[in-house]
Amino acid sequence: MVNYIWAAMAVIGIIYAMFNGTMEEVNEALFESADDAVMLSIGLISVLVFWLGLMKVAEEAGLLTMLAKLFKPLVTRLFPDIPKDHPAMGYILSNFTANLFGLGNAATPMGIKAMEQMKQLSKTDEASRSMITFLAINTSSLTLIPATVIAIRMKYDSVAPTEIVGTTIIATLISSAAAIIIDRLFYYRRVRKQKR
Repeated sequence: MVNYIWAAMAVIGIIYAMFNGTMEEVNEALFESADDAVMLSIGLISVLVFWLGLMKVAEEAGLLTMLAKLFKPLVTRLFPDIPKDHPAMGYILSNFTANLFGLGNAATPMGIKAMEQMKQLSKTDEASRSMITFLAINTSSLTLIPATVIAIRMKYDSVAPTEIVGTTIIATLISSAAAIIIDRLFYYRRVRKQKR
């Protein structure tokens, strides 16, 4: 559906530019934005490589294992359907840790693996309680260091690219808490309806 919306917006914009006589400006904007996109991607690669390398160092030093142990009691309470030693727990913890460091690109493969493991546990094509909870938390994703956003701000010569860290922590803490509360409210409401 989103693809149709974007395509419609592009077509409407081009038709409007043709009738308005601003087709030359549209062409310039297209090529400039394509150039900016390529340069931004190249700039982001260096920052992502740095943070992924830092995560590898943290993993080798045992920091990720320590974080996983720290979050395990919370995660087992959030996902009571998943056995404590199941591989899905490891993927969920890895996903949360990558999101904490603002590495959405590194978190995505872990999230997909976690969903695959949870699907095997549920043995149905419907989303299980754990899958819904994971999706809600992953979407809100508590972030301590927004590495990607800092990289974008550095690319565009921000005076203080890291000044967003505090507000990011507060905003993602609120969004994660809201995601968990809403997930639980809907779950308990559904359980109550089934009991009737």
